[in-house]
Amino acid sequence: MPLAAELRGLLPLRPAGALTRPADVLTARRLADSLHADGVALGQPAGARRTFSDLLVFRLSGDGVPAMLVKHPRSSRAIESLARECDVVRSLAGDERLGAWRRLLPSIERCRLEEPLPLLVESALPGVEGDALLRRSPHLAHPVAASALATIRALHRATGRTQEVTELASDWVRPRLAALADEVRWCREGGGADALLVLRQLLERELAGRRLLVAWTHGDFHPGNVLLTGRQGALSGVIDWAGALPDGPSELDCLTFVLTLRHRLGGRQLGRIVADAVRVGALPPADRRLLAEAGALAPDAPGETALTLLTWLWHVAGNVTKSARYGRSRRWIAQNVVPVLTEVAAREAADTRDARHFHPT
Repeated sequence: MPLAAELRGLLPLRPAGALTRPADVLTARRLADSLHADGVALGQPAGARRTFSDLLVFRLSGDGVPAMLVKHPRSSRAIESLARECDVVRSLAGDERLGAWRRLLPSIERCRLEEPLPLLVESALPGVEGDALLRRSPHLAHPVAASALATIRALHRATGRTQEVTELASDWVRPRLAALADEVRWCREGGGADALLVLRQLLERELAGRRLLVAWTHGDFHPGNVLLTGRQGALSGVIDWAGALPDGPSELDCLTFVLTLRHRLGGRQLGRIVADAVRVGALPPADRRLLAEAGALAPDAPGETALTLLTWLWHVAGNVTKSARYGRSRRWIAQNVVPVLTEVAAREAADTRDARHFHPT
């Protein structure tokens, strides 16, 4: 591997804010000026920051005008992501089945992605991100999780139907496995490639004949993508809809929230949390209780490990798809991809040995 690629693999996922802030502030001002030139009075830019998904994000606020959030894509992938978000939010906003639930959606004010200064402008919903609230008040983890899970399940029930998912499984699994193979070199050869094949076979086998609630699925439903207000953290918004699908496996939203909540509170990387669940064949009891309370996991539900692995797959494939930095980061891969695939391969090998022991040829 070239030295430059090796060095990129050691860099942090998010550039240091102190190094990028002057350029980001200048870009935010140019974007705000371009909106003003179009005759749009949206206030002054503030709080410019880069995200993991190749976006520059800042607020526009001022006297007498509602606050807005501006997202500026910094890569072709980010442009595609914002285009999907525009389409999804507009589709959900027009879906009469959602009723009052639509107040939790941002409104799209501008979706200007084909110009020299591409941007998305959406209403700034009230509240703080769940990540920020839980850093200050970790004791609110259970009520925040209960509120978030109840809210997303309301969306699922309003838009979904329970059905047998054999024919959908390949569409849920194979494109995301292909994304990992395309973006993560370790997954293209040797043990990594073998483990991807084992994972595909396991997921498609376990999902065959299963009945799940197929519905609008957010796809990246974690504490940082919900907004909360008040001392008890009442849910006031759901944001970042670029990964949403109208016919997704809705249980994954709840599993994503519970797994990422454990990561946020405990500091362990998601890959290691999922690898532990694969090794013991179940989620921790506290996580299972949260999911059962939300109606996303029956106490005796079969295939729990398969749904956990499908959730992990959607999460890591979404990351490597939205930013090339994930696939280049040796640390992220070592903590979030390798442990899970290694455990999947080990489990399958153990199951094969057991089958041969009980059914010798």
